[in-house]
Amino acid sequence: MSDKSTKGIWKVISASSLGTMIEWYDFYIFGSLAVVLSTKFFPSDNPTAAFLSTLATFAAGFVVRPFGALFFGRLGDLIGRKYTFMVTLVLMGGATFMIGCIPSYETIGFMAPLLVLLLRLLQGLALGGEYGGAATYVAEHAPKGQRGYWTSWIQTTATVGLFISLMVILITKGILSKEEFDAWGWRVPFWVSIFMVFVSYLIRKNMDESPVFAKAKSEGKTSVNPLKESFGHKLNLKFVLLALFGATMGQGVVWYTGQFYAMSFMKTVQSIDSSQVDTLLGIALLLGTPFFVFFGWLSDKIGRKTIMMTGMLLAIFLYRPIYRQMYHLTDAKEMVKNNITVVKDSCKAIGSYVATVKTEADKKDPSVKNTKIFIDFKTDTLYSNGAKFHYTKTDTLYLAKELAYDAKESGKNETWIKFDSKDKEGAVVHNVVKVKNDLKEDEKPVKVDTLAALALKTFTSGEAKDKSHIDGISVKPNVAVVKNITDDVRWTLIFLIFVQVIFVTMVYGPIAAFLVEMFPVKIRYTSMSLPYHVGNGIFGGLLPAISTYLVTTAKGTGPKPLNPEFYLEGLWYPIIIAAVCFVIGMIYIDKKINTLHD
Repeated sequence: MSDKSTKGIWKVISASSLGTMIEWYDFYIFGSLAVVLSTKFFPSDNPTAAFLSTLATFAAGFVVRPFGALFFGRLGDLIGRKYTFMVTLVLMGGATFMIGCIPSYETIGFMAPLLVLLLRLLQGLALGGEYGGAATYVAEHAPKGQRGYWTSWIQTTATVGLFISLMVILITKGILSKEEFDAWGWRVPFWVSIFMVFVSYLIRKNMDESPVFAKAKSEGKTSVNPLKESFGHKLNLKFVLLALFGATMGQGVVWYTGQFYAMSFMKTVQSIDSSQVDTLLGIALLLGTPFFVFFGWLSDKIGRKTIMMTGMLLAIFLYRPIYRQMYHLTDAKEMVKNNITVVKDSCKAIGSYVATVKTEADKKDPSVKNTKIFIDFKTDTLYSNGAKFHYTKTDTLYLAKELAYDAKESGKNETWIKFDSKDKEGAVVHNVVKVKNDLKEDEKPVKVDTLAALALKTFTSGEAKDKSHIDGISVKPNVAVVKNITDDVRWTLIFLIFVQVIFVTMVYGPIAAFLVEMFPVKIRYTSMSLPYHVGNGIFGGLLPAISTYLVTTAKGTGPKPLNPEFYLEGLWYPIIIAAVCFVIGMIYIDKKINTLHD
């Protein structure tokens, strides 16, 4: 390959990869911020349900990707690769920017999750058209016998996009305070994408059309009806189904397990500090990304099938041992078994007990504003290996009568709540809690909803404007844990995630070349896009929501998990899907597919 040719294809790779990477960034920024978004766009009464709803909205973008593949794939085979994936780039960037502008659930109610869902669907449609165009464009510039190597650079863009999304989040968190990020800073990563999309648009605007497609178009050999030719002809439909059930289905679940499910597992099941998770996942992705190119290059030498099937097989047998080890690294009971003891004198309250007032419209009468009082009890547990677990128990109180509070009279914008509770031995504990609020001096007391088997009293600045509220019911306290892990645990987790990323690179590195070579030029964009996006968008994209649901169900709601190894139940979905795909691929995929449409 001449220096001139190499320079030309690197220009193609750079322009295609940058745009595709930005689209993946836009798509995955939603998943990277899923925990935060669940508190912004969904009701906060049930955190688990809100998080599952966020994952379901995230998954919705994946479900519509096949429709984007059909729509934009058809356009790409009719009018060309270049113009089609310029449209998808602009559509994705606009939808991402608008998600960052949507008011919260507290402000506009159910319009918030509805708008997020609609924009998420637009993201999915755009991505459905982007990947097939970029992969086809690069493959049609690559010389014979080197498609695996050159298209593997496109394969890095999904992981790089996820990596950059994590880095943008970490930088934003580093610049802003925790309160600022929670209030508005989480929107910044969505807004940033519009600038990256603009730069990529300018670059793609100056690109030439694929030479292979341009030649076919000049000779009148393009398809008149790509959809009919792709799926209406028995032989081609056979290859579409084989690509889906023998390759992309398994590749999709392996990809999302090794990257997205790993992130969700560490944050929600292991309860590791979010910033620590983003950092260690970013390191593992950075270390693993070069292997996309390595396995793409290797597939040119020994074939695509061997590498992809090996990656699936390793994932099938090693996922459960890997995730068992990950869980045990931060499980308090396992730590005690390994002689990691609790430093007793550190188990004390940090700061005062703090309550937060939240006002919302009554469900029966919107004109009535009810107030919930969230009381946080914070404690630290320090272990002998240096690990520190932060426990926050939140009691939610709904008062049955008006809050006896007069800011004018007290001269201070403060409210204190006094109530009695019982400890584990049944002894009465007297609690005094300061309430954080933003009431103005001329604001009237607000009506509040029902709750409290506790005897509640309210008073201002220690004065005796007391009013007892003994009627109501109690709710079960919600206990949240945030774990700060030690360096040795961090590097062990990085290694375990890195191993999963290697599985990802084995199945994903060669897949673009594999799909391109299965279909003729005139219907290539359409034919390869559909199985790719069904495999990744539906089988892969549904993985976080399905696996999280399986874990939640296996754990149950009682004090003890229904299944002692509940944290492994979510892995059955990717293991079963990958196993079925492995069997079909081994039986029906012929190595000669690589040379079908050279």
